[in-house]
Amino acid sequence: MGARSGAGEGVPEAGAVRSGRGCAPEVLESALLESAREIGTSVTAVYLLPPGESVLRLAVLGGVPWEISMPWARVPVNASSPVSDAVREHRLVWISGEEELARRYPRMALVVPYRFALAAAPISTGTHTWGGLVLQWPASHPPQPSPSEREAITGVCHRLGMLLRKAADDGHPVRAPDEPLMLPPPRSRTAGPAEAQAAVDFAERLPGGCCSLDVDGRITFLSARAAELLGADIPDLLGAKPWEALRWLADPTAEDSYRAAMLSRETVSFIALRPPDRWLSFSLVPDASGISVHVAPTHSAHAHASVTSSPRPRPSSPSAPGRATSLYHLMHLAATLTEAVGVRDVVDQVAEQVLPAFGAASLALMTAEEGRLRIIGYRGYTAELMERFNAAPLTSDTPAVRALTTGVPAFFATFAELERAYPPAMLQDDMAAWAFLPLITSGRPVGSLVLAYQRPHPFATEERAVLISTAGLIAQALDRARLYDTKQQLARDLQAGLLPHALPRVAGLDVAARYLPATRGMDVGGDFYDLIRLDATTAAAAIGDVQGHNVNAAALMGQVRTAVHATAGAPPDEVLARTNRLLTDLEPDLFTSCLYVHLDLATHRACLATAGHPPPLLRHPDGRTEPLHLPPGLLLGIDPDAAYSSTVVPLLPGSVLALYTDGLVEAPGVDIDDAVDDLAHALARAEPPAMDTVAESLVHHARRAAPRSDDIALLLIRPT
Repeated sequence: MGARSGAGEGVPEAGAVRSGRGCAPEVLESALLESAREIGTSVTAVYLLPPGESVLRLAVLGGVPWEISMPWARVPVNASSPVSDAVREHRLVWISGEEELARRYPRMALVVPYRFALAAAPISTGTHTWGGLVLQWPASHPPQPSPSEREAITGVCHRLGMLLRKAADDGHPVRAPDEPLMLPPPRSRTAGPAEAQAAVDFAERLPGGCCSLDVDGRITFLSARAAELLGADIPDLLGAKPWEALRWLADPTAEDSYRAAMLSRETVSFIALRPPDRWLSFSLVPDASGISVHVAPTHSAHAHASVTSSPRPRPSSPSAPGRATSLYHLMHLAATLTEAVGVRDVVDQVAEQVLPAFGAASLALMTAEEGRLRIIGYRGYTAELMERFNAAPLTSDTPAVRALTTGVPAFFATFAELERAYPPAMLQDDMAAWAFLPLITSGRPVGSLVLAYQRPHPFATEERAVLISTAGLIAQALDRARLYDTKQQLARDLQAGLLPHALPRVAGLDVAARYLPATRGMDVGGDFYDLIRLDATTAAAAIGDVQGHNVNAAALMGQVRTAVHATAGAPPDEVLARTNRLLTDLEPDLFTSCLYVHLDLATHRACLATAGHPPPLLRHPDGRTEPLHLPPGLLLGIDPDAAYSSTVVPLLPGSVLALYTDGLVEAPGVDIDDAVDDLAHALARAEPPAMDTVAESLVHHARRAAPRSDDIALLLIRPT
């Protein structure tokens, strides 16, 4: 970004995770290695859920490179993924293959279109959830897990949960490090020097060439014939990735074949042209320790048409990830941004995906606001440094501002280049290379993106083009997100203004209310509740649900609540009838359910009427709880002449009357009557020392029972 500050600020020292604040995840290693052998999995991953957070963090990984798993290093609990669903819903999630993955998790399937079976399960002890376990099998696994596998998965989750609980009880809770602990690959035996030489001799006698790749794709062994076929010397290739060391293998096919072999554990083959005219076939045979590659000359029907003159390929030392790696991360970013809702979502996804895609060390995302460039997200920089650059005037001469105001990206491969362009005024941020990218959508600049590298970084033409395209993708997502946030804030302010800020105090009543918006993207709706003090011994309560989740629903909710207030005190059937006539006159094109209750505290009775609303629950003083199935009434806003009926029930001191909206009981695949009965049982079990405690327990019960997709409103009333 331009300012040299203390290098490495904010980066924990090695081993800091073992301090008194917590311990490293090595305590889980033996249990995971044992379970991998027992269950026969090819990939193992453990996610931890830090206390008070809603993001799962990858802590342990085995059987697959960290580079492939990096896009899923942090998974929000409310995201759509196997591990988050398993943790959130407290169940085993099983994916039988690529078709089921595409159907249930299309974004994940788009990025990893390979054959494998997968299981995800929560790691918990009692009511506490510590994280999630992800296990993967080769593509040859049967479509469903066997009973013994299910039992083994449950067993390993229990063992991991006990280890995590013991560490926490000892005052050293296990923390997820910045990069996960990598489990060692299983090996049946280790060869001695004589046997190793015999293995080399064996490989040299095989027809064609052969080499071995470790789990990360680096060459660990290469036969002389393989080096000859590849056109390079053995020392130049050992320790390198083939698609990075050989320019003619930089096509994404080679790296993608390696990824497919590692994830599916199936043999993968492809053909490549070594310039100028030599076609080679590659066969990749994987296992948990890496990949054996057989290389042989071959012929292609397109060989003669495709031959072009080219100098003999030379090994190269790339300064950026392979092309397939960049495309892999960018595809993940593009798929993720389609689901990003607000600005925070966009910032988080950009920070997670862009750094590994381009091998950068730091990132800052900025938008133009009120004549200044404001930093809205960063990664790899310190907060102190960001504060120095935040709110820079758009008149200042800095590379980030210039990129925004001119729309022209700037690339500096070294500090000397940056210093020549911005001589004395620019301080440096202890980085060695930078890309300053304007965020432009529909011809209009919306911000800037800064990527910084720890070492000098020559930006090749192709890489610059991909970076500029990525900036355009981010700009469009950011522009949509800012518009969404503006609309949502307006709607939330409207809804907050229409709902009661606090319930009135009514002598003789203990009351509690809860309003919880639905899932991300639908946090504005038409649910409402109200408590109205009529006189010294009477009060009224109402709850309702306007169809929809938008500003119109929130506005209509305010009109319904006002109408109920205006007629409160009349018999409940008359209150609903008058409110209904008002709504039909407004022609809102939205329907409303409503339940109105007249409370007579002197006679200990309640008179109720409903307009298509879920039945209230009545908990008697002895704990017996039942739904009150009232005479049904038509939803408000349909027929101006609709009539409603009132029902009187006793409401003795110590009773609890629960009014709620359907978000508390409706869930996909769950019968509504069964859900209401289940809620009644939960209310019966709740010992009511205070209504606030009961309200929390009912909301917690509903969220644990099934995922919710609608707003939740709850009003509890207890005569004292």
